[in-house]
Amino acid sequence: MARENERWEQQKRYLEGLKRYSERGVPIYIDGKLCSEEEWGKLFQVKEGDGFYMGDYIDQDGVLKEIRFDKVYL
Repeated sequence: MARENERWEQQKRYLEGLKRYSERGVPIYIDGKLCSEEEWGKLFQVKEGDGFYMGDYIDQDGVLKEIRFDKVYL
């Protein structure tokens, strides 16, 4: 139970960070689609054999321009 609470807290902090970027005008894409805050939770959905999302932080001249998440399969 404590481990699950810790994981939930980490996910919450991560989503809060994404929100701060979004509020500064940094677009966030999942699977090539511009996503709203309500859709970000799917980044943590893990199904056996279904892969996981990996983030790619795109910068230009040292300025963060967008964040892209694509599903990665092992």
